[in-house]
Amino acid sequence: MTKTQTTPVARTFASGFGGAVITPSDKGYESARALWNGSIDTRPALIARCNTTADVVAAVNLTRAAGLPLAVRAGGHSVAGLSSCESGVVVDLSSMRKVQIDVEGRLATVQPGATWADFDAAGAGHGLATTGGLISSTGVAGLTLGGGIGWLQRKHGLSCDNLVAADVVTADGETVRTSESERPGLLWGLRGGGGNFGIVTSFEFTLHPVSTVLGGLMLFGLDRGQEVLRAFRDWAYDAPDDMSMLAAIVTAPPAPFVPPELNGHRVVALAGCWCGDIDAGNATLAPLRELRPAVDVFGPMPYPALQSMLDAGAPSGIRNYFRGGYLADLDDAVIDSALEHGARMPSPMSQIHFHQMGGAVARVAPDATAFSGRSAGYTYNVISTWVEAGEDQQHIAANRAVVDSLAPAASGGSYVNFLSDTDDAQSIYGGVLYERLARLKREYDPFNLFTRNQNVRPAR
Repeated sequence: MTKTQTTPVARTFASGFGGAVITPSDKGYESARALWNGSIDTRPALIARCNTTADVVAAVNLTRAAGLPLAVRAGGHSVAGLSSCESGVVVDLSSMRKVQIDVEGRLATVQPGATWADFDAAGAGHGLATTGGLISSTGVAGLTLGGGIGWLQRKHGLSCDNLVAADVVTADGETVRTSESERPGLLWGLRGGGGNFGIVTSFEFTLHPVSTVLGGLMLFGLDRGQEVLRAFRDWAYDAPDDMSMLAAIVTAPPAPFVPPELNGHRVVALAGCWCGDIDAGNATLAPLRELRPAVDVFGPMPYPALQSMLDAGAPSGIRNYFRGGYLADLDDAVIDSALEHGARMPSPMSQIHFHQMGGAVARVAPDATAFSGRSAGYTYNVISTWVEAGEDQQHIAANRAVVDSLAPAASGGSYVNFLSDTDDAQSIYGGVLYERLARLKREYDPFNLFTRNQNVRPAR
């Protein structure tokens, strides 16, 4: 433990907690409370850094007994800042980062503080992976519990589709196991229902043979946006499942491969991953290459390299605001609106993303997991990123204007990992999924201890 603390909650933890206790009077407090999203500035009363499941159990019990707000920090990437809380206790899992690979069984056992960089590094030596996010510093826990969009999703499903078992500390401090044969209802809720039901201390994932992929991106001038996005939409209708693509409006980076006339200007980007035969992947990309991109850096690469390809665009510590939702298709009105608003978003770091869905994601029954976007053709994410605190309202307003313009085409619901605001969870999940989640919440967290999430209220 750290030095002797003087606050009542610190004294309580000192008597029954085996991990490190960090309070505002400690030297490491400022760095310990910092989150990926620099616009989040909460000051917890205590950070309980756990090393074992027993530490997690003690932290839950002590926080519940103290009657304080509780937040769970795993990777710390929550854009909404849900991995911290004001004047409460943060159960910090960031030291629990082990990843164990069962090569013969094609299973990965992952502690909750691991990032996808940790996961991918462990699997790469065996040529094995599962669907992770798009930024390697993202936490495995938060991404999976929210669903888990990633480069392998159309071939191998979402992260949550590959979750086959978990160990969970519930609100009453009990440690339970869930799988298809043990408490399957809880596993259903963990597959997209967020952190509503407890703290997962161990995840077990199915692994797939993935080593060298065909990945990269193409860039086109924004003046060609209508032509390129319409052609991409038509190409995507029958694209093979081995290909997962992302269409985006971004600012061209100052990279050596970017022509000077595009550097620093808004462009249309097509980024993606082909996880099958490389020659077949190049053949699949041929119609997009016939559009004559100004930049084409698609090529064979190790899967972990693809996973970190976009990391530079999501640095830790600057200000972010996200909104997202689902679309049936990229119709002409959506394309025109995105291009119009994308051209005038006030920060060069801001982006509009359209994630190609379908494939293995759509073949899972809508009620088989708590993820609400099975039927979507695309998931959109409007990303506002800036530096100066005084500009918050300008960038948030611009973001909401984009979302409002896409609303007429939105198909309802939202992807919880792309939301900066804590929304009405019933509107996120829809009535049928929400009612089942609420019944599950009543079973595992009847007094709603775990509220720092897109919160599902316990059913009566």
